[in-house]
Amino acid sequence: MKNYTVDLAKEYGLQGKATLDCILSETPWDSAEIQWKRPALVVVPGGGYGMVSRREADPVAFAFLPKGFQTFVLNYTIGGENGMSYPQQLMEAAAAVDYVKKHASECNVNPDEVFIVGFSAGGHLVGNLCVEYASVSQKMGKELDCKPTAAALAYPVISQIHGHQGSYNNLLYGYTDEAKAELLKTLNLDQAVTENTPPAFIWTTATDNAVPADNALRYAMALDRNGVSYELHVYPDGWHGTSTGMAEVNGEGDFFHRIQPWVDNCVEFFKRYVSERI
Repeated sequence: MKNYTVDLAKEYGLQGKATLDCILSETPWDSAEIQWKRPALVVVPGGGYGMVSRREADPVAFAFLPKGFQTFVLNYTIGGENGMSYPQQLMEAAAAVDYVKKHASECNVNPDEVFIVGFSAGGHLVGNLCVEYASVSQKMGKELDCKPTAAALAYPVISQIHGHQGSYNNLLYGYTDEAKAELLKTLNLDQAVTENTPPAFIWTTATDNAVPADNALRYAMALDRNGVSYELHVYPDGWHGTSTGMAEVNGEGDFFHRIQPWVDNCVEFFKRYVSERI
């Protein structure tokens, strides 16, 4: 296995402190002689745009690595008073996808198979990239290839109407009320979905104590209205932030055995867009 960190901020001339942890397989099959390329997965942890959760970072990467994916963990700039506001995080997520595609050969990745998964506010960031990928190059002033092949959103923040208010407060810190109202036309993600939005695997729990399940439902129904493929799971029990659903990550909970299959279900959804056998 190969593990190293890329300074995304320096690589792309961005402000902030974005980095990309690259966690890559180096099995005998990953050789120049065989010419077999893996799909890639960019992991975007949550944290309300006020922190970057470690429980939703490496544990997720190591859950997908043995499933055949080369994995990358985005450590993005937080929002709020001590961070930077939108669109900083969007540009960093776009840079992560673009970096994987541009360095596909050295990472043993198929550049046409770059997936992304986000949790909570990280799910919002992933959804934001999925609805705004076409405008990021203009925001950054440089051309990026940042459209994900497909996405996964885990207990995502989708809409301020029934979402996690703290995430929006951090993301839009410093904006006027008038500016916020205009930006929310896009950042309420269900209102910004189009027929060109990438397919998505979505999951949440009905008893989420921080981000109501309504958020996941809103995004799924928006995809449905626009004819975009999706898969939606609403598990009956479980608190917010359960990551892989493994007790080693969360502690004890009777509901974990119901949640854990989301990883395999997500892999099966992504396989619909993968040409290699994984």
